[in-house]
Amino acid sequence: MSTNTSFENNFNYSQYNLNTSVLVDLYKNMLLSRLIEEKMLILLRQGKISKWFSGIGQESISVGVTMALNLEEYILPMHRNLGVFTTRHIPLYRLFCQWQGKASGFTKGRDRSFHFGTQDYKIVGMISHLGPQLGVANGIALASKLNNKHQVTAVFTGEGGTSEGDFHEALNIASVWQLPVLFCIENNGYGLSTPASEQYNCEHIADKALGYGMEAHIIDGNNIIEVYSKVSEIAKNIRENPRPVLLEFKTFRMRGHEEASGTKYVPQDLMDFWAKKDPVINFQAYLREHHILSEGEEVKIKADIIHEINDHLDKAYAEDEILPDLINELNDVYKPFKYQEFKANGGFKEIRFIDAVSESLRQSMEQHSDLVIMGQDIAEYGGVFKITEGFVELFGKERVRNTPICESGIVEAAMGLSIAGIKSVVEMQFADFVSSGFNPIVNYLAKSHYRWNQEADVVIRMPCGAGVGAGPFHSQTNEAWFTKTPGLKVVYPAFPYDAKGLLATSINDPNPVLFFEHKALYRNIRQNVPTDYYTLPLGKASLLKEGNDISIVAFGAAVHWAIEVLDTNNHINADLIDLRTLQPLDTETIFSSAKKTGKVIILQEDSLFGGIASDISSLIMENCFEYLDAPVKRVASLETPIPFASQLENQYLSKSRFEKELIELLEY
Repeated sequence: MSTNTSFENNFNYSQYNLNTSVLVDLYKNMLLSRLIEEKMLILLRQGKISKWFSGIGQESISVGVTMALNLEEYILPMHRNLGVFTTRHIPLYRLFCQWQGKASGFTKGRDRSFHFGTQDYKIVGMISHLGPQLGVANGIALASKLNNKHQVTAVFTGEGGTSEGDFHEALNIASVWQLPVLFCIENNGYGLSTPASEQYNCEHIADKALGYGMEAHIIDGNNIIEVYSKVSEIAKNIRENPRPVLLEFKTFRMRGHEEASGTKYVPQDLMDFWAKKDPVINFQAYLREHHILSEGEEVKIKADIIHEINDHLDKAYAEDEILPDLINELNDVYKPFKYQEFKANGGFKEIRFIDAVSESLRQSMEQHSDLVIMGQDIAEYGGVFKITEGFVELFGKERVRNTPICESGIVEAAMGLSIAGIKSVVEMQFADFVSSGFNPIVNYLAKSHYRWNQEADVVIRMPCGAGVGAGPFHSQTNEAWFTKTPGLKVVYPAFPYDAKGLLATSINDPNPVLFFEHKALYRNIRQNVPTDYYTLPLGKASLLKEGNDISIVAFGAAVHWAIEVLDTNNHINADLIDLRTLQPLDTETIFSSAKKTGKVIILQEDSLFGGIASDISSLIMENCFEYLDAPVKRVASLETPIPFASQLENQYLSKSRFEKELIELLEY
């Protein structure tokens, strides 16, 4: 059997009626990806790039899907999808600079490989945790649906990624909300060295779609014509009839997970079988056999591509190495935000803490006409605390969205909304439940602006705190999980006035904000609050009482505990600082007070070790040591989970020990 005949038997290309120019473009795009990869493997061996995840043998999926989509439609690729980037015509020297850690790349040397995105080319790169990008695609598709853009979003993962919880959350959300997402699963046989048979126990990944009421298709991932034609047809239909579709591309990874891994764990007969299904060689043979591409044209195309690669490599090599700049590094963690003060012009009304949060949300929904709020039971039910009661009638279910119980998937969807230019607020039903959405918060939202200049315009509301007999899973005040994560802002008000103004500012801020709301304050603290919309600056503490004997630093419910103690000890002349925001932290007010009084006590509700009081104490010791007349004192709750029974909870809380510790420090 001749070589060409064996190629022809591998794939049926002729059943699809594509014009010659499309066929040649498909070939050129696949060949460009292949030749770049071959060059990168040489450079890797020469030590000129640090790592490479090869997509050799899978080019038709990246190229076919990308060519099937419109240029304004987002694609979320993986680390083996070079063809997505090249088919979108990103200048090659910029890709080469990215892989060499140079400034003309997309991450300023801060991340490697394909861990980047670019709004210019509507590409959103992966993070190493794989799964979150599936949920991010949902958010982008939701924005398209809300804005009636009739666009498709395509997102890639491998068969290994389908084992992650994010995969199941993303499919469920997309199906419930009928989002126009193409979930592209590259089933290439192995997750690193683990075979597909140890990843899932069904015949096809496509079978999983049935459980989510989702349409699915199995596509020969090595047949470029089948990929392009079927994806084009499905995408066209989805634009008019929005819904998610799962596409399982059967393919194979011809090289290791990354080059250092090798392929010794793969049986040789399997390698031989898939080598005969090489998408580039087979398609090239088909084009030549059908006189669509002559030998001379083929040689010229290869020569032109090699010349382009070398020219762009020379340009990348010629660029200077990045010089570390401390100011640039620090300034790029957050998107610059110029605070705009809105002053209330109307009257005042005495309202509860919970009413202040609700008013701020409602007025922010009016201020930002496309703001979306999402959370469990927040629509008709109004949320478990009734903060969003009546919002559906005011703003509709498109903007006030009940979510499935899937914290990770909803945080990811919020990130996708931000990529598409829409603000969102996510309610964690209880702050404790944020642990189920921890990864996308600390690894996606927090790092996106620093990595590739993409803001995460998301506020996550965190009903928190003990004192209400809710036990270990509904009582945590877990701000320390996030204050140590660069890229996140953390706000923690103690009064209705602050809650309303700070929430409005948090929503205006394009950076991710964790907004803590203490449940014990919701219906117990009242205050006169402006009825109009207004804002308060982040990073500015409130000096509630002034004195010369001692400085008390607190936030949240602990502020009220401190007030109670001072009210029953009128002889204590203290500065009482309500931090209001923990990140950014108002160190100027803290240091000024510490230098004035010479004694500082920090009261927090969280347990002691690793809490923010520890960092504040260290900052004071490092910056105000010569002014101190005593060691800085921290008062915190017990090093146990939070108990349910009231007598145990009272013993647990730092409130019960604060007065004694305060008096001891005064007497030092």
